[in-house]
Amino acid sequence: MGGMSLPITLPVQPMLAKAVTSVPEGDEFTYEPKWDGFRCIVARDGDDVELHSRGSKLLTRYFPELVEALKSALPERVVLDGEIVLRQGSPGHERLSWDALSARIHPAASRIEKLAAETPAQFVAFDLLAEGDDDVMGERFEKRRARLEALFAQWPTSDSVYLTRTTRDADEARRWFEAFEGAGLDGVVAKRRSDVYEPGKRTMLKIKHKRTAEAVVVGYRVHKSGDGVGSLLLALADADGELHNVGGISAFTAARRRELVDELAPLVVRDADGNAAHGETDRSRFSSSKDVSFVPLRPERVVEVAFDQLEGNRFRHAVTFLRWRPDREPTSCTLEQVERAPDYDLGEVLRRG
Repeated sequence: MGGMSLPITLPVQPMLAKAVTSVPEGDEFTYEPKWDGFRCIVARDGDDVELHSRGSKLLTRYFPELVEALKSALPERVVLDGEIVLRQGSPGHERLSWDALSARIHPAASRIEKLAAETPAQFVAFDLLAEGDDDVMGERFEKRRARLEALFAQWPTSDSVYLTRTTRDADEARRWFEAFEGAGLDGVVAKRRSDVYEPGKRTMLKIKHKRTAEAVVVGYRVHKSGDGVGSLLLALADADGELHNVGGISAFTAARRRELVDELAPLVVRDADGNAAHGETDRSRFSSSKDVSFVPLRPERVVEVAFDQLEGNRFRHAVTFLRWRPDREPTSCTLEQVERAPDYDLGEVLRRG
């Protein structure tokens, strides 16, 4: 892509992580802070720098200041895996800002230029995929990490490009888990030192502060008052890519309900005459008299939600809106990503003694 001459073919799907409930123990693990930003594969070949999102979209145009910083901080030919983040606050009181980072994805060049100056982003590297003529994805993580550390040791320090810290100490990782949340970080990642880099595979382990998932918004119900969006309908894809309704989110303020109608209008599915299509979710015996109609939307917007449990293929109890995820592709919103409790025999629970 883009005429680059590198030892690996771009774009590369980043290696992913599976959610677990606690920091795993074992000498085979290395632990890192979990950064809360846009996952990004950075590729440099001379004067050419490309920023690839997790969904293989180019982010380069949105972060011109980062492109220049990476040229100054990295060797001539390199491919890194990491996270684009944005820090805000006064010295000694800085934290990551997801809202400021999300605002950087804007169609207008003039707005991009303004935000690049006002709210510059940073890149935190945590893996090495290629250096010079070497494709290192087949090497063990501990070797890739050693090469990454050597690479950063050779180049000047930067206020925009960082190497993430690591530890082999599970207790220290737990301290990070608790302490770093105050700086806006998202938990801890555990990597096996022997693992090769497997694009698209959920090989790493992540420990987050809440159980979350990304879901596709596939429709909305009108509020019972008739004014605005009452709830958003969510879907996740199975192994064949087919979307399944998994529940909904509501509890929006009156003002936000009205705003959502306008925001979602471009995604409304319409018939040949331009009228909004009509959909209905399944009725249950508990909702036989309930209005189950909804306005279908094209499955293009992704939302991050917090939830208690996934039972079957549906969220149990209340699902809480956390934030929109413009950096996520709808195809990444799978049932597989959702953490499920391991099976346990109810008979064992009921058995006495």
